[in-house]
Amino acid sequence: MEWLEVSLEVDGEMAEAVAEVLARFAPSGVVIESIELEQIAYGVARPVGNLRVCAYLEVDAQIEETRQRILESLWYLGRIRPLPEPAFKIIGEVNWVETWKQHYKPVPIGERLIIVPAWLDSPDESRLSIRIDPGMAFGTGTHPTTQLCLEFLESYTPQGRDILDIGCGSGILGIAALKLGAARAFGVDVEPESVLASQENAAMNGVAGQLQAALGSVDEIRAGVLPIRQASLVLANILSHILMRLLDAGMGDLMLPEGSLILSGILEEQAEAMRAKLTEHNLQIIEQRQIEDWVALAVKRAA
Repeated sequence: MEWLEVSLEVDGEMAEAVAEVLARFAPSGVVIESIELEQIAYGVARPVGNLRVCAYLEVDAQIEETRQRILESLWYLGRIRPLPEPAFKIIGEVNWVETWKQHYKPVPIGERLIIVPAWLDSPDESRLSIRIDPGMAFGTGTHPTTQLCLEFLESYTPQGRDILDIGCGSGILGIAALKLGAARAFGVDVEPESVLASQENAAMNGVAGQLQAALGSVDEIRAGVLPIRQASLVLANILSHILMRLLDAGMGDLMLPEGSLILSGILEEQAEAMRAKLTEHNLQIIEQRQIEDWVALAVKRAA
Protein backbone atom coordinates (compact mmCIF):
# COMPACT_ATOMS: atom_id res chain seq x y z
CA MET A 1 0.00 0.00 0.00
CA GLU A 2 1.23 3.51 -0.82
CA TRP A 3 0.50 6.70 1.09
CA LEU A 4 0.59 10.38 0.22
CA GLU A 5 2.34 12.36 2.94
CA VAL A 6 1.25 15.99 3.20
CA SER A 7 3.39 18.17 5.45
CA LEU A 8 3.92 21.82 6.37
CA GLU A 9 6.42 23.45 8.72
CA VAL A 10 4.74 26.23 10.70
CA ASP A 11 5.05 28.00 14.02
CA GLY A 12 3.02 27.01 17.06
CA GLU A 13 0.38 29.65 16.38
CA MET A 14 -0.62 28.05 13.06
CA ALA A 15 0.01 24.37 13.84
CA GLU A 16 -3.42 23.64 15.29
CA ALA A 17 -5.23 25.48 12.47
CA VAL A 18 -3.29 23.58 9.79
CA ALA A 19 -3.90 20.29 11.62
CA GLU A 20 -7.62 21.00 11.72
CA VAL A 21 -7.67 21.56 7.93
CA LEU A 22 -5.64 18.41 7.16
CA ALA A 23 -7.78 16.31 9.51
CA ARG A 24 -10.76 16.82 7.18
CA PHE A 25 -8.96 14.68 4.61
CA ALA A 26 -7.04 12.26 6.85
CA PRO A 27 -9.47 10.03 8.81
CA SER A 28 -6.60 8.33 10.64
CA GLY A 29 -5.52 11.61 12.20
CA VAL A 30 -2.81 14.24 11.90
CA VAL A 31 0.66 14.33 13.45
CA ILE A 32 2.18 17.47 14.99
CA GLU A 33 5.85 16.95 15.76
CA SER A 34 8.82 19.07 16.78
CA ILE A 35 11.45 19.71 14.14
CA GLU A 36 14.22 20.52 16.60
CA LEU A 37 14.99 19.33 20.10
CA GLU A 38 17.20 21.26 22.49
CA GLN A 39 19.37 19.05 24.69
CA ILE A 40 19.12 20.23 28.29
CA ALA A 41 20.64 17.21 30.03
CA TYR A 42 21.94 13.80 29.08
CA GLY A 43 19.06 11.90 27.50
CA VAL A 44 16.62 14.78 28.09
CA ALA A 45 15.48 17.24 25.42
CA ARG A 46 12.72 19.76 24.90
CA PRO A 47 11.10 20.90 21.63
CA VAL A 48 12.05 24.30 20.21
CA GLY A 49 11.22 26.26 17.07
CA ASN A 50 8.69 25.41 14.39
CA LEU A 51 6.44 22.37 14.26
CA ARG A 52 5.87 19.94 11.41
CA VAL A 53 2.25 19.05 10.70
CA CYS A 54 1.76 15.84 8.71
CA ALA A 55 -1.18 13.89 7.34
CA TYR A 56 -1.12 10.53 5.55
CA LEU A 57 -3.67 9.67 2.88
CA GLU A 58 -4.11 6.31 1.23
CA VAL A 59 -3.30 6.55 -2.48
CA ASP A 60 -6.48 5.65 -4.33
CA ALA A 61 -8.36 6.64 -7.48
CA GLN A 62 -9.43 9.95 -5.90
CA ILE A 63 -6.03 11.00 -4.60
CA GLU A 64 -5.46 13.77 -7.16
CA GLU A 65 -8.86 15.26 -6.44
CA THR A 66 -8.15 15.06 -2.70
CA ARG A 67 -4.77 16.72 -3.20
CA GLN A 68 -6.41 19.62 -5.04
CA ARG A 69 -9.01 20.05 -2.30
CA ILE A 70 -6.22 20.15 0.30
CA LEU A 71 -4.42 22.87 -1.67
CA GLU A 72 -7.61 24.91 -1.92
CA SER A 73 -8.37 24.59 1.79
CA LEU A 74 -4.83 25.61 2.76
CA TRP A 75 -5.00 28.53 0.32
CA TYR A 76 -8.07 29.88 2.12
CA LEU A 77 -6.39 29.42 5.51
CA GLY A 78 -3.37 31.25 4.13
CA ARG A 79 -5.53 34.33 3.51
CA ILE A 80 -5.70 34.73 7.29
CA ARG A 81 -1.95 34.37 7.71
CA PRO A 82 0.59 33.34 5.01
CA LEU A 83 1.51 29.64 4.94
CA PRO A 84 4.41 27.84 3.27
CA GLU A 85 3.65 25.58 0.34
CA PRO A 86 2.77 22.06 1.52
CA ALA A 87 5.14 19.25 0.63
CA PHE A 88 3.68 16.11 -0.95
CA LYS A 89 5.56 12.81 -0.96
CA ILE A 90 4.55 9.28 -1.90
CA ILE A 91 5.79 6.74 0.63
CA GLY A 92 5.46 2.99 0.89
CA GLU A 93 4.11 0.96 3.77
CA VAL A 94 6.13 1.69 6.89
CA ASN A 95 6.31 0.50 10.45
CA TRP A 96 4.54 3.46 12.06
CA VAL A 97 5.49 2.51 15.60
CA GLU A 98 9.19 2.53 14.73
CA THR A 99 8.76 5.83 12.87
CA TRP A 100 7.24 7.41 16.00
CA LYS A 101 10.12 6.18 18.11
CA GLN A 102 12.67 8.13 16.06
CA HIS A 103 11.14 11.46 17.04
CA TYR A 104 10.48 11.31 20.78
CA LYS A 105 12.77 11.83 23.75
CA PRO A 106 11.98 12.34 27.45
CA VAL A 107 10.62 15.84 28.10
CA PRO A 108 10.86 17.41 31.59
CA ILE A 109 7.88 19.57 32.56
CA GLY A 110 7.85 22.11 35.37
CA GLU A 111 9.71 21.12 38.52
CA ARG A 112 8.37 17.62 39.21
CA LEU A 113 7.26 15.85 36.03
CA ILE A 114 8.93 14.14 33.09
CA ILE A 115 7.13 12.69 30.06
CA VAL A 116 8.81 9.47 28.94
CA PRO A 117 8.04 7.58 25.70
CA ALA A 118 6.84 4.10 26.60
CA TRP A 119 9.88 2.31 25.16
CA LEU A 120 12.49 4.36 27.08
CA ASP A 121 13.66 4.54 30.69
CA SER A 122 13.45 7.83 32.55
CA PRO A 123 16.80 9.65 32.66
CA ASP A 124 15.77 11.50 35.84
CA GLU A 125 14.41 9.33 38.65
CA SER A 126 13.91 12.40 40.87
CA ARG A 127 10.93 13.44 38.72
CA LEU A 128 7.51 11.80 38.53
CA SER A 129 7.54 9.79 35.32
CA ILE A 130 4.50 9.85 32.99
CA ARG A 131 4.89 7.05 30.45
CA ILE A 132 3.04 7.71 27.18
CA ASP A 133 2.78 5.92 23.86
CA PRO A 134 2.71 8.92 21.45
CA GLY A 135 1.27 6.84 18.63
CA MET A 136 -2.16 6.38 20.17
CA ALA A 137 -3.86 9.78 20.61
CA PHE A 138 -3.33 13.51 21.00
CA GLY A 139 -1.32 14.45 24.07
CA THR A 140 2.37 13.57 24.06
CA GLY A 141 3.63 16.37 26.28
CA THR A 142 5.59 18.05 23.49
CA HIS A 143 3.02 20.69 22.51
CA PRO A 144 2.96 23.98 24.50
CA THR A 145 -0.76 23.62 25.29
CA THR A 146 -0.18 20.28 27.04
CA GLN A 147 2.95 21.53 28.78
CA LEU A 148 1.06 24.50 30.20
CA CYS A 149 -1.63 22.20 31.61
CA LEU A 150 0.98 19.97 33.19
CA GLU A 151 2.73 22.94 34.78
CA PHE A 152 -0.58 24.14 36.22
CA LEU A 153 -1.24 20.64 37.58
CA GLU A 154 1.83 20.92 39.81
CA SER A 155 0.15 23.84 41.59
CA TYR A 156 -3.55 23.03 41.29
CA THR A 157 -3.92 19.26 41.67
CA PRO A 158 -6.29 18.74 44.61
CA GLN A 159 -4.75 16.27 47.03
CA GLY A 160 -6.98 13.26 47.61
CA ARG A 161 -9.79 14.70 45.47
CA ASP A 162 -11.23 13.97 42.00
CA ILE A 163 -10.43 15.65 38.68
CA LEU A 164 -12.27 15.80 35.34
CA ASP A 165 -10.52 16.01 31.96
CA ILE A 166 -12.62 17.22 29.01
CA GLY A 167 -11.08 15.95 25.76
CA CYS A 168 -8.73 13.52 27.50
CA GLY A 169 -6.79 12.39 24.40
CA SER A 170 -3.99 10.10 25.52
CA GLY A 171 -4.94 10.48 29.19
CA ILE A 172 -1.71 12.32 29.94
CA LEU A 173 -3.30 15.00 32.14
CA GLY A 174 -5.33 12.57 34.24
CA ILE A 175 -2.30 10.33 34.76
CA ALA A 176 -0.18 13.31 35.79
CA ALA A 177 -2.83 14.49 38.25
CA LEU A 178 -2.99 11.05 39.85
CA LYS A 179 0.79 10.91 40.24
CA LEU A 180 0.67 14.39 41.78
CA GLY A 181 -1.84 13.27 44.44
CA ALA A 182 -5.37 13.31 43.01
CA ALA A 183 -7.60 10.47 44.22
CA ARG A 184 -9.39 9.67 40.95
CA ALA A 185 -9.34 10.98 37.38
CA PHE A 186 -12.28 10.90 35.00
CA GLY A 187 -11.96 11.78 31.32
CA VAL A 188 -14.23 12.14 28.33
CA ASP A 189 -13.44 12.41 24.65
CA VAL A 190 -15.46 12.35 21.45
CA GLU A 191 -13.00 9.90 19.84
CA PRO A 192 -13.20 6.18 20.77
CA GLU A 193 -9.45 5.87 20.10
CA SER A 194 -8.76 8.43 22.83
CA VAL A 195 -10.87 6.56 25.37
CA LEU A 196 -8.90 3.37 24.63
CA ALA A 197 -5.57 5.22 24.67
CA SER A 198 -6.32 6.78 28.04
CA GLN A 199 -7.09 3.40 29.55
CA GLU A 200 -4.00 1.76 28.04
CA ASN A 201 -1.70 4.56 29.15
CA ALA A 202 -3.23 4.50 32.65
CA ALA A 203 -2.44 0.77 32.87
CA MET A 204 1.13 1.42 31.68
CA ASN A 205 1.53 3.96 34.50
CA GLY A 206 0.02 1.76 37.20
CA VAL A 207 -3.07 3.93 37.75
CA ALA A 208 -5.69 1.95 35.79
CA GLY A 209 -7.85 1.56 38.90
CA GLN A 210 -7.97 5.32 39.46
CA LEU A 211 -8.64 6.56 35.91
CA GLN A 212 -11.88 6.08 34.01
CA ALA A 213 -12.55 7.36 30.48
CA ALA A 214 -15.79 7.47 28.52
CA LEU A 215 -17.14 8.75 25.21
CA GLY A 216 -18.67 12.19 25.40
CA SER A 217 -18.18 15.79 26.46
CA VAL A 218 -19.77 18.27 28.87
CA ASP A 219 -23.36 17.28 28.04
CA GLU A 220 -22.64 13.59 28.67
CA ILE A 221 -20.98 14.31 32.03
CA ARG A 222 -23.98 16.36 33.11
CA ALA A 223 -26.24 13.51 31.96
CA GLY A 224 -24.37 10.99 34.14
CA VAL A 225 -22.06 9.08 31.78
CA LEU A 226 -19.44 9.11 34.59
CA PRO A 227 -19.83 8.31 38.32
CA ILE A 228 -19.32 12.02 39.14
CA ARG A 229 -20.80 15.21 37.72
CA GLN A 230 -18.53 17.69 39.48
CA ALA A 231 -14.89 17.70 40.55
CA SER A 232 -12.44 19.83 42.49
CA LEU A 233 -10.43 20.40 39.31
CA VAL A 234 -11.65 20.45 35.71
CA LEU A 235 -9.20 20.42 32.78
CA ALA A 236 -9.81 21.25 29.12
CA ASN A 237 -6.95 21.38 26.61
CA ILE A 238 -8.85 22.06 23.37
CA LEU A 239 -8.95 24.79 20.71
CA SER A 240 -10.31 28.14 21.88
CA HIS A 241 -13.55 28.16 19.88
CA ILE A 242 -14.43 24.73 21.30
CA LEU A 243 -13.63 25.90 24.84
CA MET A 244 -16.09 28.77 24.36
CA ARG A 245 -18.76 26.38 23.12
CA LEU A 246 -18.18 24.12 26.13
CA LEU A 247 -18.46 27.08 28.50
CA ASP A 248 -21.84 27.86 26.94
CA ALA A 249 -22.77 24.18 27.48
CA GLY A 250 -22.09 24.50 31.21
CA MET A 251 -18.45 23.42 31.65
CA GLY A 252 -18.07 25.86 34.56
CA ASP A 253 -20.82 24.04 36.43
CA LEU A 254 -18.65 20.91 36.50
CA MET A 255 -16.46 22.58 39.16
CA LEU A 256 -17.31 22.11 42.81
CA PRO A 257 -18.05 25.49 44.50
CA GLU A 258 -14.42 25.98 45.57
CA GLY A 259 -12.98 24.16 42.57
CA SER A 260 -10.71 25.29 39.75
CA LEU A 261 -10.88 25.12 35.97
CA ILE A 262 -7.75 24.99 33.79
CA LEU A 263 -8.19 25.99 30.16
CA SER A 264 -5.49 25.59 27.52
CA GLY A 265 -5.35 25.76 23.71
CA ILE A 266 -5.84 29.55 23.60
CA LEU A 267 -3.75 31.69 21.27
CA GLU A 268 -2.48 34.97 22.71
CA GLU A 269 -4.72 36.98 20.37
CA GLN A 270 -7.78 35.03 21.61
CA ALA A 271 -7.16 35.65 25.31
CA GLU A 272 -9.32 38.79 25.58
CA ALA A 273 -12.28 37.10 23.90
CA MET A 274 -11.87 34.18 26.31
CA ARG A 275 -11.76 36.58 29.27
CA ALA A 276 -15.05 38.12 28.12
CA LYS A 277 -16.64 34.69 27.72
CA LEU A 278 -15.55 33.71 31.23
CA THR A 279 -16.99 36.92 32.67
CA GLU A 280 -20.26 36.15 30.88
CA HIS A 281 -20.41 32.88 32.82
CA ASN A 282 -19.48 34.43 36.20
CA LEU A 283 -15.95 33.01 36.10
CA GLN A 284 -12.71 34.84 36.80
CA ILE A 285 -9.07 34.24 35.86
CA ILE A 286 -6.80 33.71 38.85
CA GLU A 287 -3.60 32.92 36.94
CA GLN A 288 -2.34 33.07 33.36
CA ARG A 289 0.70 31.29 31.93
CA GLN A 290 2.14 31.41 28.44
CA ILE A 291 4.59 29.52 26.20
CA GLU A 292 5.32 31.24 22.87
CA ASP A 293 1.90 32.19 21.40
CA TRP A 294 -0.10 29.78 23.57
CA VAL A 295 -1.93 30.85 26.72
CA ALA A 296 -3.42 28.75 29.53
CA LEU A 297 -5.70 30.05 32.27
CA ALA A 298 -6.57 28.94 35.79
CA VAL A 299 -10.15 29.96 36.56
CA LYS A 300 -12.50 30.04 39.55
CA ARG A 301 -16.05 31.15 40.14
CA ALA A 302 -16.28 34.91 40.58
CA ALA A 303 -16.89 36.15 44.12
